[in-house]
Amino acid sequence: MKENLQVSLVQWDLSWHNAGKNRDKADSLLEANPGSDLYILPEMFTTGFTMQPEKVSETMEGPSVSWMTDRAKNLEAVVMGSLVINDEGRYFNRMVCALPSGELIFYDKRHLFTYAGEDKHYSPGKNQVHFELHGWKIKPLVCYDLRFPVWNRNTEDAHLMVFVANWPQRRSLAWNSLLKARAIENQCYVAGVNRCGVDDNEIDYQGDTQMIDHAGEVIATLLDREGVANIRLEAAELKTFRDRYPFLKDRDEFRIL
Repeated sequence: MKENLQVSLVQWDLSWHNAGKNRDKADSLLEANPGSDLYILPEMFTTGFTMQPEKVSETMEGPSVSWMTDRAKNLEAVVMGSLVINDEGRYFNRMVCALPSGELIFYDKRHLFTYAGEDKHYSPGKNQVHFELHGWKIKPLVCYDLRFPVWNRNTEDAHLMVFVANWPQRRSLAWNSLLKARAIENQCYVAGVNRCGVDDNEIDYQGDTQMIDHAGEVIATLLDREGVANIRLEAAELKTFRDRYPFLKDRDEFRIL
């Protein structure tokens, strides 16, 4: 396992239904922050949180996934974020993780946001996913998944959980509280990557992209500004904490149908 993992959290005011403009914005932010092992982009980073998948969806062979693959190769890093994917006629809010090798790992959002009608336009994912980067186990999750601790339970002994989101300002207390809860109960680093700005539905996003450590302490945050937070995660620090407080051995077992 690599002793330190360099992670970049990328937050900006997403351009509504404009994948090209969002890719260009992401390019400018990534190019200004070289040297990370992992770059994390927000939920639906090409479009904003939209209930019009038929207008904006792409395939896994489309320009945005190809862009992610190219950036992962050029940066020699993993690039991950969610976007609207059409997979054989079904729409998914899909977290794509592009590896430098060209391999693609993806996670489909399990908990669709019924309050906004997401379940009427998208299909839910069925499988939990995790992957390894330099020996670090990483578990990708999307926005509303954050509210459901059984689904997030750290049965894989993940070192880092990643939540990408379009989480509105009016529920920012829940965002900030639940990210800390997930880190504390799972004794792992938690990255929460949100957008900022106001979308075309006049929904305000405070941002609050952040990294939280295994004890629940916020170790980096972008607050409400566009930019990139660069953080070095330390394996020895995590191991020491888990060894000193071996709470995970007492966790309940859940069966998810």
